[in-house]
Amino acid sequence: MMTDQVSAEAINAMLRHEFPEISYRCAEIGDRRAIAAYEIAPIDLRPGGYVSGPTQFALADAALWFATFAALGRIEPMALTSDLSIRFLRPATGHDLRCSATIDILTHRRALGTCTVWSSEQPDMITAIAHGSYALPGDVR
Repeated sequence: MMTDQVSAEAINAMLRHEFPEISYRCAEIGDRRAIAAYEIAPIDLRPGGYVSGPTQFALADAALWFATFAALGRIEPMALTSDLSIRFLRPATGHDLRCSATIDILTHRRALGTCTVWSSEQPDMITAIAHGSYALPGDVR
C-alpha cells in the first residue's frame, strides 16, 4: 500500500523538520520496503577506518522506521522501536552506507522487519544484518 504522502522526499522533509540534527536519509521507498543512506563522518570511524557498530545499528533502525511508513501507507512518527538486534558480518568501510529494510509481518500493533547493511562502494559485501520491530500507536492500520 503506497500513497503520495509516503515518498522518500516526504520522509526526508519530515526528518529535516522534526530531527534536523539527524543526517540519515531515505534514498528509496517501495511496497513494505525502504533504503536508508548515511554519509560517513570522521566521528563514525573506529581505528583502521572501520565504521562503528552504533552507526550501522542506527542506520538499520532508520531504514526499518522508513519501511514501517511504507507498510502503513503513511508517515507515522510515533511508530517507535520495540526491539532491534544486529549481527555484524564484516568491517564496514567507505564513505556512504546503505541499509535496505523490508517489513515481513505487519499487525495492528507491530511491524516486524529485516535489514541488510552495506557500503555503497561495495554493494555485494553485506556488513551487517538486523531484525527488529516497531510498536505502532493505537490501532493505526
